[in-house]
Amino acid sequence: MNELFSKLHLHFKQNLPFVIYSKQNTLETNGFFQKDTNLYKLENEATSGFIFAPFDTKANYIIPIEQSEIVSVKNEIEEVNYNDYKLDFTEIDKINFENLVSVFVNEIKSGSCSKIVASRCEKFELKDFDVEKSFKRMIQLYPTAFKYCFFHPKIGMWLGATPEQLLKVNNNQIATVSLAGTKTIDKIEEEWGEKEKIEQQLVTNFIAKNLEPFVNELSLTEPYTYQAGKLLHIKTDIKAVLKENKHKDKVVQVLHPTPAVCGFPKDYTKNFILKNEGYNREFYAGYLGEWNFKRNEKNTTNTDLFVNLRCCKIEGNFANIFIGCGITQDSNPKLEFIETVNKSETIKKIL
Repeated sequence: MNELFSKLHLHFKQNLPFVIYSKQNTLETNGFFQKDTNLYKLENEATSGFIFAPFDTKANYIIPIEQSEIVSVKNEIEEVNYNDYKLDFTEIDKINFENLVSVFVNEIKSGSCSKIVASRCEKFELKDFDVEKSFKRMIQLYPTAFKYCFFHPKIGMWLGATPEQLLKVNNNQIATVSLAGTKTIDKIEEEWGEKEKIEQQLVTNFIAKNLEPFVNELSLTEPYTYQAGKLLHIKTDIKAVLKENKHKDKVVQVLHPTPAVCGFPKDYTKNFILKNEGYNREFYAGYLGEWNFKRNEKNTTNTDLFVNLRCCKIEGNFANIFIGCGITQDSNPKLEFIETVNKSETIKKIL
């Protein structure tokens, strides 16, 4: 890992873009180290590189392979210390978010939509922040998540450990997931509530319906409980075969943003969020990952994209932590706020 982090520190010192990432259940970390400071947009679907897209997708940014040095290293399994802390919050954050949830619930009860995802940004003071230590903590604590650190001088530094795949494409074989509903691991023996089941089924139905025009052989697993750190979610695995390779870009467009990070119907709830949430999500609830990345000598490319959840943006001595939850007509504002507090632990433990 020393070679990779040496390049990371040098690139950061020189204000050059980079991304390092480790996929779920792997012992490898990859790095793309860009050789210039340009902010490249994905304007050609055939471009290869690492994509970083915002929630409100007006432009998809990419670190292109042809402009980068690629480094892959085996992860060094080591115990990295982290501090336990009290899950804390400010009263104003609590009041503001509960009021937002109430607004969303009333909108759903009006009949205009069936689910909206509410989110907030929490400012967390950093003490002796070290990006290398934080990334190693993510590897240690969240082996089943997609871990990353992305930096561009025109975007900033982002870190995350997301449990949610947006889309995986390999030789026209595609895979995605429907992930929704949240509870803490101490409630693993409890049955899922009707609110969480409905929320997750909405996501599943949306994905299946929107994939149909572009795929064959669509298959879905039964919903099951999935663990991400100390949180549990309801998950359905979805697989299919693209009718044509060019449909990959269209599939990304119809999937993003999914009801898991936006709501249903998508266009209505996205506009409602942008008008009412009261802050800019930036790259939170966007997506990121490999785009047309060759991993072997065969003439094949893989695309492996993840939803940007459980993430933060580093700004000076603070981290802006982005957290949210799905709202339905049965949502309780107080319980939804506590869900965001629990989700914030994922990032606070690595900072």
